[in-house]
Amino acid sequence: MSVKDSPAYVQGHHLLTGKSVLITAAAGAGIGFAAATRAVEENCRGLTISDVHEGRLYKAVEQLSNSHPDTPVFGQLCDVTSEDDVQLLIKIAEEQHSGVDVLINNAGLGGTCKLVAMPDKQWSRVLDITLTGTMRMMRAILPLMQARKRGVIINNASVLGWRAQREQTHYAAAKAGVMALTRCAAMEAADYQVRINAVSPSIALHEFLKKTTPVELLEELVRKEAFGRAAEVWEVANVMMFLASDYSSYMTGEIVSVSSQRA
Repeated sequence: MSVKDSPAYVQGHHLLTGKSVLITAAAGAGIGFAAATRAVEENCRGLTISDVHEGRLYKAVEQLSNSHPDTPVFGQLCDVTSEDDVQLLIKIAEEQHSGVDVLINNAGLGGTCKLVAMPDKQWSRVLDITLTGTMRMMRAILPLMQARKRGVIINNASVLGWRAQREQTHYAAAKAGVMALTRCAAMEAADYQVRINAVSPSIALHEFLKKTTPVELLEELVRKEAFGRAAEVWEVANVMMFLASDYSSYMTGEIVSVSSQRA
């Protein structure tokens, strides 16, 4: 089922009219590309997406441009572990759209490893991309949003920020950090009418996840879901669109669970 088959989708009811959007790690088949697709469907005035893979990035730009030719769509390579890349991405997106209204921080890295076998390099890389990369993007764009006294930031967290799971100490620690970062930064940004929230999905199936996660683990995680299935990536993206829109104008510092598994 696609988003247009969902009862939540109302043709012509556009949540992002007049808003420009920047999304990190938005190429491929995951939540980031779903969010990019939903942004153009919701009539954003312009979209910039980033990724670390050039071929995948420009294929995504082409797909989005072909499906919505009236919406300017740009792509920019960016590794969120590089401060230079982050600064360049923000600069280009700001210039392309005369200011970024919505930032969606989707870049993250997972993996499975027991803590006793965890090399420093693996621990540091997961935290550098997932947590520190989110911080770098926020740190770079917040002064610009605060100067305009408007803007929305949406971070991609995970139920593992709340819930314990074996072999996920690095990823869970990073996502719990994203939650705390969201809450604390939101208090600082509120003085400037800038809102910062996060989504916390449980499991949203896409091709990359299927390729990188053992089948037995995926089956176990799906069995825990209230609806007996994994989320579609657009179901998570729908919540991001709500948080990006003016319908959530009094929400900040919130971690919205896109699942039944907050506890």
